[in-house]
Amino acid sequence: MKHLIIAGAILWSGSVHFALASDTVIYEVTDQSYDDVMFGLENTILDFGLVISEHNHVGDMLERTKADLGASETIYSYADVFGFCSAPLSRAAMLEDPMNIRFCPYNIYMYQIDERSPVIIGYDAYPKGALQDVQALLDNITRNAIGLD
Repeated sequence: MKHLIIAGAILWSGSVHFALASDTVIYEVTDQSYDDVMFGLENTILDFGLVISEHNHVGDMLERTKADLGASETIYSYADVFGFCSAPLSRAAMLEDPMNIRFCPYNIYMYQIDERSPVIIGYDAYPKGALQDVQALLDNITRNAIGLD
């Protein structure tokens, strides 16, 4: 995580830090609980007229399986990934290049290392072309979810 922040340009907006690295966009949220950020994200996705096709409880899975893997450390207090698609944006992206199917569904992830840590919310950066419209959607959703827009 520190590498992303150091590698990216950091902007301060209230209690949210923004970092952009070559492959991901993240926001650090320090003034909202994990549950509040997740509630905001779920509602924003739905408010944009999209359907959440998957909700992966990554933190729960890692915690549930750590003993089976001989591990003892907890990686996240909380970690989730939400997946969804936009039919018009997906069609435009796949008309441009059928290989763009690999980016669907579009994911926004969020996690918190521990109760004292900021909530991290972000998404992968996409290549140039029609997928930039998808990236703009992801950014709009993320920013709305945490109250920046």
